[in-house]
Amino acid sequence: RMRECIMAKSAEKRGKDETAAAEKKVKATGKPASGARGGITAPVTPSADLAEIVGKDDLPRSEVVSKVWEYIKKNDLQDAKDRRQINGDDKLQKIFGKPSVSMFEMNKHLSAHLTAKKA
Repeated sequence: RMRECIMAKSAEKRGKDETAAAEKKVKATGKPASGARGGITAPVTPSADLAEIVGKDDLPRSEVVSKVWEYIKKNDLQDAKDRRQINGDDKLQKIFGKPSVSMFEMNKHLSAHLTAKKA
């Protein structure tokens, strides 16, 4: 139990040290911190059709995918026989462009409805 406490403390301290180092680097170079705002965590803007499902606010791509899955599960849109298939309702069909897609295809269709912020 004591070891857990020490481990947690050291991870917390390490996080603070990294933050301090990053802040120091930003001051020295005058450039914003690089790192956790690119790639999958970079905010993206959903299209009007996609906004009906995930909301109109900018979100990281991972959040958009999570919200779409939430919507799919809430409305029971997974195919009963093949759970990998998603049967689109009216809102999803606008995004997918067809009545049914596989869960692997879904991300490809979502990409067309997301615009990344230009730095």
